[in-house]
Order: sequence, then structure tokens, then C-alpha cells
Amino acid sequence: MAAAETAFEAPSVALPGLGRALVVAGKLGQKAAEEIFAKAKSSRTSFIAELTGSGAVSPSDLAHTMSSAFAAPLLDLEAIDIHRLPKGLLDGKICQTYRIVVLSKRNNRLIVATADPSDQEAAEKIKFSTQMGVDWVIAEYDKLSRMVEASTATAAEAMENIIGSDFEFDEAGTDTATADSNDANVAEVEDAPVVKFLQKMLLDAFSMRASDLHFEPFEHTYRVRFRVDGELREIASPPVAIKEKLAARIKVISKLDISEKRVPQDGKMKLKIGPDRVIDFRVSTLPTMYGEKIVIRILDPSSAKLGIDALGYEPAEKARLLSAIGRPYGMVLVTGPTGSGKTVSLYTCLNILNKPGVNIATAEDPAEITLPGVNQVSMNDKAGMTFPVALKAFLRQDPDIIMVGEIRDIETADISIKAAQTGHLVLSTLHTNDAPTTLTRMRNMGIAPFNIASSVILITAQRLARRLCPNCKAPADIPRETLLEAGFNEDDVDGSWTPYRPVGCSMCTNGYKGRVGIYQVMPITDEIQRIILRDGSALEIAAQAESEGVRSLRQSGLYKVKLGMTSVEEVLGCTNV
Repeated sequence: MAAAETAFEAPSVALPGLGRALVVAGKLGQKAAEEIFAKAKSSRTSFIAELTGSGAVSPSDLAHTMSSAFAAPLLDLEAIDIHRLPKGLLDGKICQTYRIVVLSKRNNRLIVATADPSDQEAAEKIKFSTQMGVDWVIAEYDKLSRMVEASTATAAEAMENIIGSDFEFDEAGTDTATADSNDANVAEVEDAPVVKFLQKMLLDAFSMRASDLHFEPFEHTYRVRFRVDGELREIASPPVAIKEKLAARIKVISKLDISEKRVPQDGKMKLKIGPDRVIDFRVSTLPTMYGEKIVIRILDPSSAKLGIDALGYEPAEKARLLSAIGRPYGMVLVTGPTGSGKTVSLYTCLNILNKPGVNIATAEDPAEITLPGVNQVSMNDKAGMTFPVALKAFLRQDPDIIMVGEIRDIETADISIKAAQTGHLVLSTLHTNDAPTTLTRMRNMGIAPFNIASSVILITAQRLARRLCPNCKAPADIPRETLLEAGFNEDDVDGSWTPYRPVGCSMCTNGYKGRVGIYQVMPITDEIQRIILRDGSALEIAAQAESEGVRSLRQSGLYKVKLGMTSVEEVLGCTNV
């Protein structure tokens, strides 16, 4: 191992061994490697996390390069049963910190999966902790990270990970009641069983890949539900007496006023998991008849760094989107209902555009995902910080790219359009059913057809469909007539592919595991501009877009069915005809 590592010293002493190996192998340029390393240091993430997150090198390419460079075997972790992995050989915190998984023990040596065999610190830590040697096996970083989280999320380790200083509170926010002001509140928020219960719920939600936690008080019961893959599931029913203490605990760590229980409040908190993973939580309280209902949304900043390929765009759709955001000015709109992944799509685009020579400013309500290098502004109506006020200020700040969280009114729309017409790239969202109706919605808001046609360059509508579990999905016997009725054409039902149905197993939820994006990516071509200028209907725009090769949301979803990613029932449930 030492001899192999010496060969990579030439490019730059500043780069870690992984970076030097990639430069020598020709997978990464020297300058690009140094920029990624500098960005990782400034954002306090690991080099490998920044490398794969930026899309400079794919996890698959990285794994193959490391396997060749360090003469270590390559392993596909999807072939490993997580339940058969050895327990207790290595502390879970070490696994989380260095993103490693112990596969087996042979005599006095551990067989350990890693994405970075050049990490001498990890090797020394393992040797010191176990008094055993290490034999590396190379695995893809994204698969490795998922297995690490799943295999180390035991109850005891989960508690250790978030007790004490692991919570980093957001210092900005509303005025809060101090602990000194109310002795009863001090007792509530320091109640040990409540603290442990909340900690366990947060870690359970994260390990289950939930998007939201719901804490709901009723007259005689108290319910905790998680939204997993778009569906709410009841997780726990703690004693109803816990509701006041739990609400107080959540409000204190979210910087909310614990003495105010009559009006809704919004706050946020952070949870640090390892050196390169910080999870943000957005907190919303709502007074109900029997106490305060609290919803906590999990905002994982790493989701914005997954790369555009991980979102589920097909090659043609991806090319259209990248072409639009690569233009120097114009407006790109993302549409869809709440929870359809619009924010992640926008931040994925911003992550692609986020370069040292670009000035990016965002106006959001509130700013959900922190992106280093981007100037983010949260709306505060009480203080007078509204979307129009923020946009007017942005235009005096020499921006290149502006992101508006949502176009809600004519004033915000007018300023955004003027920015797009005067040399700025503007990204924003609207709540409409599909791409063609977005244009008529803007017309109904009072925006002149000329301004729409001259500013909007692309609209992408999206939904999130549950992904079939690859472990248990089974062929579905669906009649030809049913497939045709769902939207497939005659050429599609030729028997050359097989639809699948959900089954259900220990590794999924009712046959589904994760979600996949369904997209309608519609560029505004010259013909569509002409339809807009003559005040044409959404039906005319949709017909023209289809003639230009743009799939509708239903067609895009059915294509995912042909690929075996999701089921016909799921597509019918989340798309309109």
C-alpha cells in the first residue's frame, strides 16, 4: 500500500492521496482537483463527499479508478445482505465518520469496504480501536454511504450521535423567551425522557429517509407520524401527557418563543452527523384544539449535491434543462404541487451554476437548504422583507443569477421578468399542474403576453412517484386494454417489455423504496412564443410541445413504467390525464 501511495506524490503535496490518484489516472485535472479540495475545506466537508457531490467524478468511475490504482478488489454493495454483516467489530462512530463498512473478519484482520483506500487516518483509527490489521475492499461512495447509515443506525449509537453538542442551533431567527424567565419551562425542556424520545424520533426519521415528522395531539391520544416516500405512516403513540413538554423542547432548540402557544411559529435547527454531514430541520407549530401540532421537515443539504442524474431526468430532458440554465439570461420555471421536489431541482441547478466567477442570490420563504457560495435571503413579512423588496435589492447587487422561491403575485412576477429581460438568469417556481398551463397561469396573473414570450426560456413540471423495490418487485399481469387506457400507445404494448407490481419485503415499504422524478421539460420555442403572443390556450401550447417531442407528465411516467422503475398504479395516481 505504501509503495502504491508514493507513486501519487508528484501532482501536488496539497492534495489528499485520493486526489493525487485521480490526477495521475487522468480522471481529474490538477486545477479541478485543487478547486474541489479548497471548496471542501471551506465548506467543512470531506474531499470525497465534495468530489462526488459536485459530479466531477461519478461514484462508479471513482471506485473503478481506486480499485485499479491501489490493486484492491471491487465490490458491488447491492449484492451484500446488510442483515448478515458482522456486529460489534468496530465502533459505529468510526464507520459514520470515515464512511466504511466492516464486511468480515479473517484471523487478525478486518475486511473493510471503503471508497478511499488512501485514507491513512481511517486505517490507523481502525487499527488503534480494534488492534487488528485492515484489508481494503473498494465500493461506490453513494452505495457505501447508504449502507453505513443503515448499518450503524442502532438505537444506542443513534442516541450517542445526537446527545449534547451534536445539535447546532440556528442563531438567526425570532426573538425567544429565555430559560431564566420561566422556571417551569426549564423543567419541561430538560425533562430527560422527553429529550431522549425526541432524539430517537429524529434519528429514526433520518434513517427511514422520511421527509417530515408530524407530532399531533388529540383529546385522549398523541400520535407521531413520518412521511416516507410521500405517504404518512404512524410510528409511535406516546402518552398524551408528553405533549406540553415535547412542544417546549422542540421550540427551545428551534429558537422559538416557548411562552407563546396561541399563534403559529416557524423555526429551524441543525443536527450534525459525522464530520461531513449536517442535517437541517425546519419546524412549524400550529395551535389546535388539544395542543400544538408540530411538523418538522428534514432538509438534507446533500440532496442538492446528488447531481442531475440522480433526480431521474431522461437524457433528452437533461439536455434541455442544462441548455436552458447555461444561457446568460432568461427565466426557467419549475412547477408542481407541494412536495414534488421543486426545491431540490432548483438547488441542483444552482449547484451546477455555483462557480467562483458567478454572483448568485436567492430569495426564499424560508431558505431551506444551505449552499456555500450562494447569497441566500429568507423572507420576513413582519420586518418588511418581501419578495419584491428582496428582488429590487438584488438588482443593485450586481447579480448574474437570481433564484426566487415562488412567484406569488404580479409585483414579484414583474420584477422577475424584468430581471430576466435585462441580462440575468432567473430561476423560480409556480404551483401549476403542468408546463403548458404555467404560461396561461402567468397570463391570468396579469402579465402581458409579450413579457412572457420574451423572458421565459424553459418550464419543467414534475412529480415524485414511488420507486418499486428492486428486491421484491414482481411481473404484473396487466391486460392490454388496461395499458392502452392508461395512456400507452399501440406500439408500446407489443410485448417487448414487462410491467412490474409492488410486493413488499423487509427492505421496503409496501413494495416501494425511495422515489423517482417524473418530468415534463418544455423549452419555449419560436412556435410556442407565437402561440403565447396571440394569447393561445394551454391546449394549443400542449399540442405544439408534443409535436416538438416534449412528453407530458403521464407519458413521462409511463416511460418509467417501461423501464421497470415504478408501477402503472403509481403513475396513474400522481399524474393527470
